[in-house]
Amino acid sequence: MAMEVSREECLAFFREHGGTPEVYFSDHFERFRKTFHEFDGDWKGGRRVLDIGAHWLHQALIWSRGGYAITAVEFPALFLEENVRRAASAANIRLLGCADLGSATDLSALPDDSADVVLFTEILEHITFNPIAFWKQIYRILAPGGRIIVTTPNYYSWRGRAWRPLRFLAGRGGGLPVEDVIGVGNYAHHWKEYSLGEVKRYFGLLSPDFVVAKAKRVPTYQRSRVGWKRAVQTVMDVMPLTRPNMHVEIALPQKRQGIVAVASY
Repeated sequence: MAMEVSREECLAFFREHGGTPEVYFSDHFERFRKTFHEFDGDWKGGRRVLDIGAHWLHQALIWSRGGYAITAVEFPALFLEENVRRAASAANIRLLGCADLGSATDLSALPDDSADVVLFTEILEHITFNPIAFWKQIYRILAPGGRIIVTTPNYYSWRGRAWRPLRFLAGRGGGLPVEDVIGVGNYAHHWKEYSLGEVKRYFGLLSPDFVVAKAKRVPTYQRSRVGWKRAVQTVMDVMPLTRPNMHVEIALPQKRQGIVAVASY
């Protein structure tokens, strides 16, 4: 089991190397930490990690401190920022800019079978392009015996469908409120949120070589400090169907048939 890394230690590291968006890091730290331990506690395989959508290397740092060798993928412009480059150098994280995940041509720089673990956390819900070309690259890069880790919001979360019936009945729709679309920074809107069954189906359609190794709905990552909200979270998290988050691990035991999905558009 890897040594625990605290929020304060991580923030001190980023401050030492030029700073980072600390509010975002603090809001997501528990997700980063719990995702790592959910996987690392059972994993006996290789330590080469490809972190898709690495942003400011927040999650990458935790995995690096946990003994994994990280290649971080993000838009090239972000990796030109001095603080990101300094943090990457200090943590021995390789940076790979990818201008377009839809075509994923920049991922061609990575050799076949060069990753044991692919982190695809809080990305699935943002994809607006046909993903087949991207997954062909990931399939090529992922070594046999490797895994893809997917975290994504649960469509049936109590914070969504189950928690807003009055909004639904009032004809005010679903998904993000228009107030948030107009006025709240959220690092890209959720184009589609999935059920657990849909995530399994998604990878089954991509390739019969993909095998669901773990699939679970997980409780709230970080409890509210507001008493009544914390109480609601505690009660609703008891019911698996309406837990707000999902953790899915997709294994690739052997490479036989490849990505078989074909786009009709």
